[in-house]
Amino acid sequence: MTTIELLAALFGALSVWLSTRQNVLSWPTAIVNVSLYVVVFREARLYADMGLQVVYAALSLYGWWQWTFGGPNRGTLPVTRTTATLWWRLAAAVVVGWLLLIAILSRTNASLPQLDAALTSASLAAQWMLTRKKLENWIVWIAVDLVYVPMFLYKQLYPTAVLYGVFLVLAVMGYLAWRRDLVARERRNHRAA
Repeated sequence: MTTIELLAALFGALSVWLSTRQNVLSWPTAIVNVSLYVVVFREARLYADMGLQVVYAALSLYGWWQWTFGGPNRGTLPVTRTTATLWWRLAAAVVVGWLLLIAILSRTNASLPQLDAALTSASLAAQWMLTRKKLENWIVWIAVDLVYVPMFLYKQLYPTAVLYGVFLVLAVMGYLAWRRDLVARERRNHRAA
């Protein structure tokens, strides 16, 4: 365990907790989190996850803007459901991303390249869904976190494994909170119609 890994884990937990509450401050704290994890994953030779942090930083800027101005009349973005068409597009993107990352990682000394590539690709889809406030982003995060925890234990990244266990709990909480918000908004809209 390093100080950088511990700080990264703390900022990560704070960021996801703020996301479950739909608090826009989740995005700047996410930028600090991913910046620190670039260093952690480089040292662990988890290169896909290292690169993923750079993409997360860009997605965090995009999410910050979307949550603030991406809603109706350039207002706050509401929680919505993922359509079947979007699910198919995301699944295709995950498979293509996974295959591309395997091709790249197979030319390096990466540790666990196929698993790292699969988790990275699925995480990108979940993160994009989070930037657009798609309710089901939390379901994807739950699935990913269930695999990340044992992988980080195997790599002896113990604070990160604990963090992803916390992420798993927060993803369940986020799903329940966002679902309550969505259902309440749908009921209000139904009554107004």
